[in-house]
Amino acid sequence: MRKLTYFVACSIDGFIGDPSGDASSMFQFVTEEFLDFLKTEYPETISAEGRKVLGCEGLGSRHFDTVIQGRASYQLALDVNITSPYGHLREYVASRSLEESPDANVRLVSGDLVGAVRELKAEDSELGIWLCGGSQLAGELIDEVDELVIKTYPQVYGSGMPMFGTHFAVTDFTLESVRSFDNGVLVRTYSRKR
Repeated sequence: MRKLTYFVACSIDGFIGDPSGDASSMFQFVTEEFLDFLKTEYPETISAEGRKVLGCEGLGSRHFDTVIQGRASYQLALDVNITSPYGHLREYVASRSLEESPDANVRLVSGDLVGAVRELKAEDSELGIWLCGGSQLAGELIDEVDELVIKTYPQVYGSGMPMFGTHFAVTDFTLESVRSFDNGVLVRTYSRKR
C-alpha cells in the first residue's frame, strides 16, 4: 500500500497561509542550504518552472510519483498561465468547479475524493503520493494521511489557513525525525499511529 504524505509549509502556529491563503512571506526562508536539501531529499516537490530556473530538470523522484492538490492551490499556477505545475509527476486536482482539465497531464477529481485517493494508494508502486495542499483538501483526507513532512518557517501568522481545515478530530502521529537549518526552518517528519 502506497503512502499519502502531506508535505507542507507552515508557520510556527500551524498556518499554511494568511486568511486569504497567501504564503509568500515564507519564501524568504528558501536559502541555498534549504534549497540544496529540497533538491537532494524531495526533488519532486520543486515545480516544473522552479526546476527550469534552478537548472535541475533532470532530478528524479525520491518519494513521490503522484501529486494531489486542491483547486485553490492549483489556481496559483493557473494565475501565472501554468497548467501543469508538476508535469514531472502524475497530477490530480480536486475540484468541483473545473469542468475539464486545462492540461492533459492534470486529472480532475470531482466526485468521491477519498475513494480516488484509496485507489491511488492501492496502486503497485514503490513511490508514494504527495498531498500538496491545501487546507480543505487536507481536512477531507485526514483519515488517509499516512505521513506528515512539515516545513515549519520561523513566523507567527496569528490567524489564517490551518494545516487541516476540518472539524475537531484528535489524530495521533509519531515523530520520526527533525532537521534544522541555519535560517530557523525546521523540517519534521511524522508517521501516523494506526
